[in-house]
Amino acid sequence: MKAIIFDLDGTLVDSAPDLRATANAVLRSMGYQPLSLETIRGFIGNGVPKLVERVMKASDIEFTEERHKALVETFEKLYTEHPVDHTVLYPGVRDALEMLQRRGYVMGVCTNKVYSITLRVLEGLKIDQYFGSVIGGDSLPTHKPDPAMLHKCIADLGADHAVFVGDSEVDSATAQNAGVRFAFYTNGYRKSPISEIPHDTRFSNFADLAGFLSTVGENTVRL
Repeated sequence: MKAIIFDLDGTLVDSAPDLRATANAVLRSMGYQPLSLETIRGFIGNGVPKLVERVMKASDIEFTEERHKALVETFEKLYTEHPVDHTVLYPGVRDALEMLQRRGYVMGVCTNKVYSITLRVLEGLKIDQYFGSVIGGDSLPTHKPDPAMLHKCIADLGADHAVFVGDSEVDSATAQNAGVRFAFYTNGYRKSPISEIPHDTRFSNFADLAGFLSTVGENTVRL
C-alpha cells in the first residue's frame, strides 16, 4: 500500500491570515498592537503553544507559564470559532488529491495543529474525505519533528511505503527522523533557503506534484 502524507499549514492550506486574525484579536484584547501577516507567517510550524510564545516575545509580553497557558487557551477558543474565514487551499491542491485518490494512493495528514481544529479546517475546505488518517499536534505525547506522529499516520493507513509532503524545516526533519522520503513544497512557510532544507524532491505548484506522480511507474512512489 502506497501512502502520501501531508503537512497542513503552509502545505495544503494557507492558514496564515486566520492565524494572524486570531493572534491580533488576542493582542488587541490586551491593549497591544497587531502583528503583520509576514511576522505571523514566520511563527507557524510548531503548533499553537509555540506560536503564542513567539507572539508574546514579539510583543514584549512578559512570559510566565500561567500567562502563556491562558493565552493559548484563549487563542485556541477564538481560532476554533473561525478556522477558515480567510484560509484557502493552495492552487492545484484539490486536483492533486483527486488524482492521487484515483491512482489508489492512501492519504493522511500529519500536523502540529490541534486535532479538533485540523478537522474543522479539512471539513471547512471540503477535503476531509481524502484522508484515511489525521494526526494532530495533541494526538500523541510528542509532536513533529519527533517521528512518532508520522509513524502513527503510516500505521493507521496500513502503508508499507510512504512519502511525506511538507513545506518547512520541521517537516524535513520529521521525514528524516521517520526514515521516509520528503517532497518539499517550496511556496509555504519555510524560514531557510531551499538549499539548506534536506529533501528528496521539491515542487512549487501542486500541478507539478500531480505531474511527477503521473509519469512514474506504479511500483514506485518516486516523485
